[in-house]
Amino acid sequence: MKVNEFPNRKISVNNEPYLYFGGTSYLGMASNTEFQKNIFEGLKKWGTFYGSSRNANIKLAIYEEAENYFSNFLGSEDSLTTSSGTLAGKMVIDYLSKTTQKFFHYPKTHPAVLHPNSLSLFLNGKLHPLLQNDISEDIVITVDAILALETQPTSFDFLDAISPQKKITLVIDESHSLGIIGKHGRGIFSSINSNKLNRKILISSLGKAFGISGGIIASDKNLINEISAEPIFISSSGANPAYLEAFLKSNNLYKNQRKQLFNNLDFLENALKPNDNNNYQFNKKYPVIYSTSDVLHEKLLQNNIIIARFKYPTYESYMNRIVITANHTKNDLKELSNLIN
Repeated sequence: MKVNEFPNRKISVNNEPYLYFGGTSYLGMASNTEFQKNIFEGLKKWGTFYGSSRNANIKLAIYEEAENYFSNFLGSEDSLTTSSGTLAGKMVIDYLSKTTQKFFHYPKTHPAVLHPNSLSLFLNGKLHPLLQNDISEDIVITVDAILALETQPTSFDFLDAISPQKKITLVIDESHSLGIIGKHGRGIFSSINSNKLNRKILISSLGKAFGISGGIIASDKNLINEISAEPIFISSSGANPAYLEAFLKSNNLYKNQRKQLFNNLDFLENALKPNDNNNYQFNKKYPVIYSTSDVLHEKLLQNNIIIARFKYPTYESYMNRIVITANHTKNDLKELSNLIN
């Protein structure tokens, strides 16, 4: 299906109108007119794009301002913006690869933080035995804060079972949780305080809830300083400065949109009947309904509702993802819930 404009809560396919419950614009920022005004103002100030190295003699003040904000918001010592979340993940994994040989990943972790030689954290439902031996070594564990087919944040209880001989660096991808989950949408990074951790690193896209192109890395000052000195960072363009300007000016707007989103989720929880068949997952604290039912997907489509459906790289079957945004109306949600029920 191809469309000729941004897919907000409604889209037109072959001149036929559909309700749209897909994408990742959870707070509805991409089509928000107030936010677009802030983007336009940012473009007037910073231009459409700035392609110079962040290490050049001329440095844009907006980068330091935005990164200081993110550090305070995320509860980290320091942070670094990048042109995308995928690049942020690649920078971190490439950097850690220089000093660490053992990588483990939580099942179905996003490819952006998946080392090519990474081992699964679990074997046959149990923690990998290499994590429980008495060999003293540095290891890296990569995990999504919330997995692509889940509605609850990932549990980090597995850390308690890892041998104390392991020095653990935990890399958390918050792309689908930042701006949504946690107090004020801060994600779960700051709430993970296991004494088993030697270091924790957040990477995230800024294009989901926040609606701006770019990525973020947050961790201790030493790591941020070293990554900012890496050739790939020096030779790559930074995040779009106009978008960072708009982001900093939109704090109250983000709060209002997040409030509206959770009002929608409360409404939907009351509208949905008990899920006796267990053919979908829904949690009113997260704006996605996941369904394993192709029948439901077809039923919605026949009633002019389009959801996200595609083959994800780390999953064997198709993903049916019903996304609720701050822009959906109560009537939209009634129509959706009636069909699901």
